[in-house]
Amino acid sequence: MKREFAVIGLGRFGGSICRELSMEGMHVLAIDVDEDKVNEFKNFASYAVIADSTDEAALKELGIKNIDHVIVAIGDNIQASILTTVILTDLGIKKITVKAQNDYHEKILKKIGADQVVHPERDMGKRIAHNIISSNILDYLELSDEHSIVEVKAGERMLGKTLMGLDIRANYGCNVVAIKRGKEINVSPSADDALKVDDILIVIGADKDISRFERHLVVDDDDDEDL
Repeated sequence: MKREFAVIGLGRFGGSICRELSMEGMHVLAIDVDEDKVNEFKNFASYAVIADSTDEAALKELGIKNIDHVIVAIGDNIQASILTTVILTDLGIKKITVKAQNDYHEKILKKIGADQVVHPERDMGKRIAHNIISSNILDYLELSDEHSIVEVKAGERMLGKTLMGLDIRANYGCNVVAIKRGKEINVSPSADDALKVDDILIVIGADKDISRFERHLVVDDDDDEDL
């Protein structure tokens, strides 16, 4: 049985989520007050409607109570974002994900019932910053305020060395949880296997430790010159 999603706010962030969910074959109800945006998503979403999400009666009429997961992706209107979240909480929506504009907005959203709060601009900024530090940084995901997981391509300083020899945990406080080699992903990498060109390490740890790991082991000589 396909899950039911609703995306409220069809700007850049909400629109992207709407497209991806639709492409994955999910049932998506797309909602926005802007008629042009709604028309843009009629060919993607299962249903695309013009509605004011701060109007509880309008949401009830759309059958929002039957939706498994509602994503509130309203842009700059913090008041509308908060009021919409309050209404969805009162209606007993199973899961509510809300886009936050800032940390204060996030605190309010969590207090009024949001299950998950995201900062797409801030998170993307972190990913880009880490990629700028080194071309070996492929992806960066924040797990909490102080811990993250990073995907890195083995740098020149790592090639030919084993995980035991690098001793990343002892030297940098991070853990290598998996190694990608071509199409294979080894979730229990051997400490004795030498790292090869194009190997990708998936590393988890505290942000301060990951930063130290990136500075001392991931950044190649060419990247040093760019900093």
